[in-house]
Amino acid sequence: MRFAATEIDGVVIVDLDLMSDARGAFARLHCPQEFAAAGHPFVPQQTSLSRNARAGTLRGMHYEAAPHEEAKLVRVVRGRIFDVAVDLRPDSPTYRRWTGTELSADNGRALLIGKGMAHGFITLEDDTDVLYQIDRIFEPGHGRGVRWNDPAFGIAWPGSPLVISERDAGYADHDAAP
Repeated sequence: MRFAATEIDGVVIVDLDLMSDARGAFARLHCPQEFAAAGHPFVPQQTSLSRNARAGTLRGMHYEAAPHEEAKLVRVVRGRIFDVAVDLRPDSPTYRRWTGTELSADNGRALLIGKGMAHGFITLEDDTDVLYQIDRIFEPGHGRGVRWNDPAFGIAWPGSPLVISERDAGYADHDAAP
């Protein structure tokens, strides 16, 4: 695995080292020791899958309220997304800044998103499956969000959503969020 910093401390791009032969290819998706050695300790406690039927489906921007923050490793196993993390840590030098990258089944790239970040994505293809590895067990009642097009962040999405939940579309601006 290759780890590349983004402009936000705590958000890291993880690229695969594919070993290829006549059968195809093989790659490790996660190794706690390798992540720790690269300075990004991450041990998943839960794995989840998001299935998305249509291109233009937007999910986010989600986070878990303190003290239930979570880190996650996000990877696409079918299709393609534009994946975004927003820094919501008030004491961070990159507070309110965002970073985004394309994740696809073809590029094998993952995004490691640290605690204190809001996360969301928009699908770029029909039938896109997104795999989440999360560092804590989900506890209902702590989920929060900020609106995908909140001007406080100025996220440059590759398009407007065609499918979005009422909850995600109705989040308040960040200044109004609890």
